[in-house]
Amino acid sequence: MNNLNFDDLKDQVCVITGGAGVIGSALATGLASAGIKVVILDINEENARKVASKIAQATGNIVKGYQANVLDEASMQSVKEKINQELGDITLLINGAGGNHPKATTQYEMIEKDKTNELKGSFYDLNLDSFDFVFDLNFKGTVISTRILTTDMLRLGKGAVVNISSMNAYKPLTKIPAYSAAKAAVNNFTQWLAVHLAQTGIRVNAIAPGFFSTNQNKFLLYDEKTGELTKRGKKIIDNTPMGRYGEVDELAGTVLYLLSDVSKFVTGISIPVDGGYSAFGGV
Repeated sequence: MNNLNFDDLKDQVCVITGGAGVIGSALATGLASAGIKVVILDINEENARKVASKIAQATGNIVKGYQANVLDEASMQSVKEKINQELGDITLLINGAGGNHPKATTQYEMIEKDKTNELKGSFYDLNLDSFDFVFDLNFKGTVISTRILTTDMLRLGKGAVVNISSMNAYKPLTKIPAYSAAKAAVNNFTQWLAVHLAQTGIRVNAIAPGFFSTNQNKFLLYDEKTGELTKRGKKIIDNTPMGRYGEVDELAGTVLYLLSDVSKFVTGISIPVDGGYSAFGGV
């Protein structure tokens, strides 16, 4: 039996959509430290280049940053051509572009029985344009990126895709219906595509992070004025057996496992990285 390691990943090209975000940049750092050539894609070109430069300096490995819009097929096709010209074939993909938006979020968890005439801030008052944006960014962006950025893998007969799902995919959280629905769709799509590509040499899996403090969810977890946990934030901690939020660099090991041949008979799964949240019944 060969020694288990991630050496098979060295010098492969991995694209991370949404790579300049908190989770994306942490994953990029972990992958670069393993010798992978990392490409950070982000809607903001300046951020993509800054993050890439910082990680390249820290790890001594190749990290590039490009502007791309995961909801624009022409944008994704154009950036793929740049990547191919500068770095070669893409054999690894992490679909990390996503996030939530306050206008796609309800202000309270439930409509109280005696307040059915006071619907401001409820499901019935959601901004549907914002709802569409959140759903499309998280789900449709995953579909478009995968269609375009896995064609090298299809030609080569090998490759791996990791989608970034969420705890919301298993049990929807209150207040965030668009994000929850989109992540549930990502889980379903992960399984569907894993079967569709099972005989091509391409594996498709996902990770489902528990609760990590990011720019997209801070408004739900912390009081802007005091910096203290909100009632919702405290409820999350109380239901996470490890008693804390995750650190984003704690995601990299699971992602490396799913990208590597260490898991070459694993496809169509979503692995929770959640401090025990999904295992806890609340009592």
